[in-house]
Amino acid sequence: MRLPLKESVLMLMSAGLLLALLAVSAYAFEPFFNFGGKPLAATGTVQAVFTPGDDVAKSIIAAINKAQRQIRVQAFSFTHRNIARALIAAKGRGLDVKVIADKGQTENIPTSVIPEIAAGGVLVMIDSDHASAHDKVMVIDPGSPGVVLITGSFNFTQAAQFKNAENVLILSGHAALADLYLKNWQRHFEHARPYRDALLRSVP
Repeated sequence: MRLPLKESVLMLMSAGLLLALLAVSAYAFEPFFNFGGKPLAATGTVQAVFTPGDDVAKSIIAAINKAQRQIRVQAFSFTHRNIARALIAAKGRGLDVKVIADKGQTENIPTSVIPEIAAGGVLVMIDSDHASAHDKVMVIDPGSPGVVLITGSFNFTQAAQFKNAENVLILSGHAALADLYLKNWQRHFEHARPYRDALLRSVP
């Protein structure tokens, strides 16, 4: 049976409205992480450590000491001498170690160990393209089955270990996630400047 024109138009309008509402609902309830990077399946192992309470620096140093080939670091504030010395020792073992550091923190904090790291033979780059180069990341042995990603709120500082409430995740064997962080590291490396050159350019 054919419906009158008016009823047909109303049914079409109702159907269109229903479809629009369904589309809006799907958008509204879609998990927030779908609007950024592609979700990755969990793999490998995760160690969560916190301050106060856990010796986060000791966990980071243990991961550095187990490195076999390569270490990539992004640091905002870096004052923890034992972490710095672990990176220098890794360089001394023949590993490929590179650090990207924030310009302001490197210049303005007297206890920064970035000069010590650079003097130890590690390639240090200064990222001054942002208000803060605020990443705190290490990627250890990317491309290997034992790849390790370290990230969290923890600056590589004495204060983060002994004064602050901080968190760190140490993810082992998650190659896809480590690769994303490594690619982000590379993006910043490309616009960063070598440590001494960057600091010389800031002198009036």
